[in-house]
Amino acid sequence: MEKNPKYSAALPEVLFANGDKSYSYYLSDLTKNGLIRRMLPKVYTSNLVASNEDIVRRNLFLIIGKLFPGAVVGYRSAFEMKPTPSGDFFLTYKYTKKVKLPGLTVHLLEGMGGQSEDTPFVNGLFIACPERAFLENMKASYRKGDNRKSLPIPVIEERLEKVIRVNGEAAINALRDKARLLSERLNMEAEFVKLDNIIGALLSTRDSKVLTFPLAMARVFGEPYDPHRYELFQVLFTALNSEVFPSFPETSLTIDAYRNFAFFESYFSNYIEGTEFTIEDARQIIESNTPLPARNEDSHDMLGTFALVSNRNEMSVVPNTFAELIDLLQTRHRVLMSARTEKHPGYFKMHNNRAGNSYFVDYELVKGTLKKGFDFYLALRSPFAKAVFMLFIISEIHPFDDGNGRVSRLMMNAELAHAGDCKILIPTVFRTDYLAALRKLTRQSDPSALIHALSRVRLFSSQLQTDDFETLKLQLEHANAFSDSEEDILRF
Repeated sequence: MEKNPKYSAALPEVLFANGDKSYSYYLSDLTKNGLIRRMLPKVYTSNLVASNEDIVRRNLFLIIGKLFPGAVVGYRSAFEMKPTPSGDFFLTYKYTKKVKLPGLTVHLLEGMGGQSEDTPFVNGLFIACPERAFLENMKASYRKGDNRKSLPIPVIEERLEKVIRVNGEAAINALRDKARLLSERLNMEAEFVKLDNIIGALLSTRDSKVLTFPLAMARVFGEPYDPHRYELFQVLFTALNSEVFPSFPETSLTIDAYRNFAFFESYFSNYIEGTEFTIEDARQIIESNTPLPARNEDSHDMLGTFALVSNRNEMSVVPNTFAELIDLLQTRHRVLMSARTEKHPGYFKMHNNRAGNSYFVDYELVKGTLKKGFDFYLALRSPFAKAVFMLFIISEIHPFDDGNGRVSRLMMNAELAHAGDCKILIPTVFRTDYLAALRKLTRQSDPSALIHALSRVRLFSSQLQTDDFETLKLQLEHANAFSDSEEDILRF
């Protein structure tokens, strides 16, 4: 049928009858001209091709807002904000009824309308505030599976535990206080008692037997952690604790010698991560304390690393408590990554990260896994053993969005500097050996390659003459230190 040119082709996908006679004539005229079709009572669509089911799902909130004005998206739907896999959606409304829409069942559940705490949404809908949503999900549901109105208790526990993990105990206490007040207004005091018991168990102020979600249960006994990494830490700890390692006293005693070593420490640590400069450019950046105009962020990476590793006082600080470890990691990362604001300098990751096929510790388990590793670290006595262990736990957990390798090597060398031992250079030519040794421990639970590789490069570093920059550079050149060819090896 030829379309009437007096009507715009840019009609919205969904149109609603509103009781206005002239508008009703308009919709009728559009229907007669084949520009729209009736989809539901008082609901029309300009999409003449797609199925009603697809159109309803795409325009879910527009449609239910018009059909059920003043309704509150509640119960499990307040958290999921989409129909369940079986096509069920739950609203708090003036009465209880089950309404069938194409591909969707809307469950209207009698309850109070939108409150001041709820969020106004499209077409007069409200979205239940978190406190109300938690209370509603405490209501017993006798159905099973996707068409039950309340989320399973383990899922609720997981959501509450995440509030604590991400925002701390103050946030969960604030949520509980608001829920208490809201429960009185909504006549949901019994549901608040259930919610209060779960929160109390998570905070270890109530009986933990009420908990069912594993991570929530783990919180009662400490921060949740990655059990596989814990096994790796134990394997490395056992290997390190059973050996006796020699001492290599610091030889870069003058200010110039210390800075010369720190220059190459910064240079190689950044090169490993792909921040590549010529020696001349890197030296210009450091000596002028000015980034190269064309490589501002890369230059700042060099400057940030050098600022830390060239500071003898900074490099003598090691953590004595877990709180000090967290503070050191975040402070040093903030300096290292200061120019890369998109990498959130000084903050632990909020999303999971990986390198190739290697997945690092889940962002929600970072602190707990660090804590487990730190317990092993405190029990080690040898400075070299502590240095190797610190390097591995930071590298393996990858707590930040970026800069983890540089932070791990910095923390390693801080352990050695604190003990008055020579720090370690990991030259470009040794990069493959170093990374392969880390992977072998990660993938095969074999710490021998990492201990051997770091022992070898530690011996190499202790033999360098650092008083004169050019002499040190020549030594490194003779040792193939700057080579990125896999055919070359580190020469002593």
